[in-house]
Amino acid sequence: MLNVIIAIVIVILLTIGLVWVIDKFVPKKLKPVLNIALWLLIIFLGYKTYMSVYGEIQFNQLKEKRYALVIEKLKDIRDAELAHKTVTGQFTDNFDGLIKFVENGKFTITQRRTETVKDEALSRSFGVDMFKEIVVIDTLGFVSVKDSLFKNSDRYKTMMDVPVGEPGTKFTLKAGKLDDIPVFEASVEKSKLLFDQDKNLVDKENQVISVDGVNGPTLKVGSMDEVNTNGNWPKNYSKEQ
Repeated sequence: MLNVIIAIVIVILLTIGLVWVIDKFVPKKLKPVLNIALWLLIIFLGYKTYMSVYGEIQFNQLKEKRYALVIEKLKDIRDAELAHKTVTGQFTDNFDGLIKFVENGKFTITQRRTETVKDEALSRSFGVDMFKEIVVIDTLGFVSVKDSLFKNSDRYKTMMDVPVGEPGTKFTLKAGKLDDIPVFEASVEKSKLLFDQDKNLVDKENQVISVDGVNGPTLKVGSMDEVNTNGNWPKNYSKEQ
């Protein structure tokens, strides 16, 4: 984009120089026509320069709005996945199963307490009563996963649907283990979110490497390459990673 702007500016300056040359050396009869043609060219190139800058500004504004909506969905997926791991011990790569889990799953409410009990082995060894402390976990009850995460909302039923971008786009959901530790990843390609935008700007966005940008060609939460449940977006897109 910068190279295009520089090229246009150079052409404008050269055109202005031509206007001056024409004014000095071209016969008077031809001057009006050539001057009008050159000034029209200057105006056209100026417009193209302005639109190239303004177009990128518009692209960035639209990109940020779409990313913000997608991030909210990704956070819902992460919350559901973390709940699934808490209850079952693993993540899932199946949205239908995840939805059913949200609807039917329950968190166990427990309470930890310490009790002092007689240590039979030590008591026999020393001939006197010996005691030890043990941790007792009491089950107090159960609470619905749906009520805990989504309260009165049923948005979890469409958590697989990408809310903006190319119609019909779904999030890609993966799950597995990394060094025997459960991991998951939910993602969508930026090109799907920005399918109706200038291809050059989309290609540039796919190559972003910046502390205040979404690095790489996808918007995602979690990772299949490292133990990480964060999103790959910076804080300026969301209060939470």
